[in-house]
Amino acid sequence: MFIGEYHYNLDDKGRLAVPVKLRTNLTKNAVVTRGIDYCLFLYPKKEWAQLADRLSHLPINQTKTRACARLMLGGAMDVQLDNLGRINLPDYLQRFAQLKKKVVIIGVYNRLEIWDKEKWEEYRKNSEQDTANMAKALGELGV
Repeated sequence: MFIGEYHYNLDDKGRLAVPVKLRTNLTKNAVVTRGIDYCLFLYPKKEWAQLADRLSHLPINQTKTRACARLMLGGAMDVQLDNLGRINLPDYLQRFAQLKKKVVIIGVYNRLEIWDKEKWEEYRKNSEQDTANMAKALGELGV
């Protein structure tokens, strides 16, 4: 399980270090893709295979499901951790997530999210101001 918030720098070659305590869950291979809210999702290969299978079974006659599958599957890229535990983020994904030098990696159970630091702080601030509505929504889901 991935949890926590980690602050790192993206180097000039587009490489990003994965926190040491999270590397064991990624093994050597992972998949990075476009996420939601202009972040990137980084999945262990096994989790990615399960998600890709579910996406492949969505009805293609529905506009939103096609768009979601295209966004995530079409944007996906296999990545490997190098000897220093870094992954190389493709340019098109860096542009999508508007990544600059300072990056935040968020552990979200079965995936990591990669955010531009300023975008993450803005998102987090807005979310923290809406905790009452989030609690209500969780209650409606039985959590």
